[in-house]
Amino acid sequence: MSVPNIITFLRIVAVPAAMYMILTGRMEWAFALFVAAGLSDALDGAIARMFRARTVLGGYLDPLADKALIVGVYVALAWIGAIPLWLAMMVVFRDIMIIGGVILLFTLKETLAMQPLYISKVNTVVQIALAAAVLAPPALGLPDVHLHGWELVDLLVYACTVTTVLSGVLYARRGALLFNRLGGVP
Repeated sequence: MSVPNIITFLRIVAVPAAMYMILTGRMEWAFALFVAAGLSDALDGAIARMFRARTVLGGYLDPLADKALIVGVYVALAWIGAIPLWLAMMVVFRDIMIIGGVILLFTLKETLAMQPLYISKVNTVVQIALAAAVLAPPALGLPDVHLHGWELVDLLVYACTVTTVLSGVLYARRGALLFNRLGGVP
């Protein structure tokens, strides 16, 4: 395994630890793990580019690590009531749908370039921002942030809902086009 893949693997291993910290009310540690995971994502990508250490495994592990972190944190935050349960379920369902589509294409022997949609990148940013906005105030002893009378977390819940639904629909559309190109699935 290359150094970037080891860093990515450690990010995956950090997911249950971050979930445990959230579930036990240790928001300082949960926030620290969340920030460290984000920094490690940037670090493994930079190392892979600088040292030309990109691997096929890394191409699959990196987005898997990102999805595992978001899903794990969202499930834990929903469990403690910090975000709506329906939002966590929506995020989990979208990611299961995407991963399921990739697995189905793989079983059909179809090569697939892991190319995220633009809206998916926006969705990822919004998902990270929401998790950080929920974790940071209790972790750092900060007050909740309000913008023009709206709580930041509420605005991010709405933005996350819209981008999750939109990206899910567009990925489903992309998958349908791929399956149609393959002549349909029996």
